Amino acid sequence: MRWALVKVCLAVTAMVVVAFAVPLGLVVKEMARDRAFSDAERQAATIGPTLSITTDRTQLEKAVLTTEPGVAGRMAVHIPAADEAAGRPLDIGTGRATGEDLATVRKSGRASTAAVPGGFVLLQPTALGSTDIAVVEVFVPEDAVSHGVATAWLVLAGVGAALIVGSVAVADRLGVRMVEPAQRLAGAAHDLGEGRLGTRVPEEGPAELRSAAAAFNSMADQVVQLLASERELAADLSHRLRTPLTVLRLNAASLGEGPAAEQTRAAVQQLEHEVDTIIRTAREQRPQPQGLGGAAGAGCDLCEVIRDRMAFWSALAEDEGREVRLAGVDRVVRIPVARPELVAALDALLGNVFRHTPEGTAFAVDVHHSGEAVIVLVSDAGGGIADPAAALARGGSGRGGAAGAKGVVGSTGLGLDIVRRVAESTGGDVRIGRSVLGGTEVRIRIGLEGRRPERERRGHRVGRRRRGVTLRNGALRFRSGSGLNL
Repeated sequence: MRWALVKVCLAVTAMVVVAFAVPLGLVVKEMARDRAFSDAERQAATIGPTLSITTDRTQLEKAVLTTEPGVAGRMAVHIPAADEAAGRPLDIGTGRATGEDLATVRKSGRASTAAVPGGFVLLQPTALGSTDIAVVEVFVPEDAVSHGVATAWLVLAGVGAALIVGSVAVADRLGVRMVEPAQRLAGAAHDLGEGRLGTRVPEEGPAELRSAAAAFNSMADQVVQLLASERELAADLSHRLRTPLTVLRLNAASLGEGPAAEQTRAAVQQLEHEVDTIIRTAREQRPQPQGLGGAAGAGCDLCEVIRDRMAFWSALAEDEGREVRLAGVDRVVRIPVARPELVAALDALLGNVFRHTPEGTAFAVDVHHSGEAVIVLVSDAGGGIADPAAALARGGSGRGGAAGAKGVVGSTGLGLDIVRRVAESTGGDVRIGRSVLGGTEVRIRIGLEGRRPERERRGHRVGRRRRGVTLRNGALRFRSGSGLNL
């Protein structure tokens, strides 16, 4: 829009400059021509008094030499049959006009100009008597006719260029005044779409853009209010679970001792903790400026969270006879994801393993740090997923499930969608492939610092060449030349 305005202004100003400068340049040229011939007429008129007194050659030559054109050899006097003894015309000075031009001037009795080599001649008739007419010729060089024209045209061109540059500068400033508020409005809309609910637009610029900014700010305030109402509703609904949870906890306490009783009580305690977390999170009124990852700089230790969740699920895995492998979690890896979001994503993946694979099926969790991102691999030895693309779609896992799963009754199909949103909030992604254990492998790429890596690794899938991967001593190990793509 800004450059379009500049182009329009440039075109209009150029047309105006051409419309005025070209005629003005032609007028200047005509004025220079008229000035040169007017000066020639004035010089020719100085010979008139001498011709009215005498036609003597000597006297006329002296009169011619007293003028500036005569001294320069640019004046001549033509007298018809002035030399009575010889009976022929008298010509004084250097003449350049043709006999035809002289005859035409004598016949018409009016001054005229004629083109000659090197310029023009002014022919001025002067009556010597009732029948004789003398002609005074003044030569006007070409450079005298165009004297000052080039300078005037350069001045006009400079003025025109200055007008064009000035109009473009003014149009650019006007365009900036119009475009910058529009760009701020577009950027604010993009930020609001990214989840930065605190984004507002200054009400500046033209009246229309100020009105649009005010409408945007009002809409953003309403969005924040609606989200706050939704959070309060979620908190209230979660709070209603406290009563049945209390009854469940009392019943679990009466189960006595034993592994099953301990697992039940631990599950009830964990459920109470999750409900409390939902209530506290739902009632936080702070907008999340960077999507699911939270505010800039917020995050958690990926490895610490994975160890904690594996410790929680290991009890159930031991009860079902599942072999668990864990590797790559022996150091601190900070990621820009809030801990509750990461816990929900990990529990969704591990819960899918327990729900959709038979008892006794082994699974593994492996973490790799690639500098730009962190790769988390969750693998199992089940039957795999028949349609990975459908499983990644929201609600898809609830429709299809995993091959060889015990059943998908009660599944909402949102587990993998939760994982995908967590990964994409950091610029990462989620992919499903075949694991080295023979079943499903979910590959989660989490971008560091909440940004997309500079190099997009398109088409690289973990699991294309996995023959060099083995399980040894409870950890995933890679042999040289395995060709693993992270």
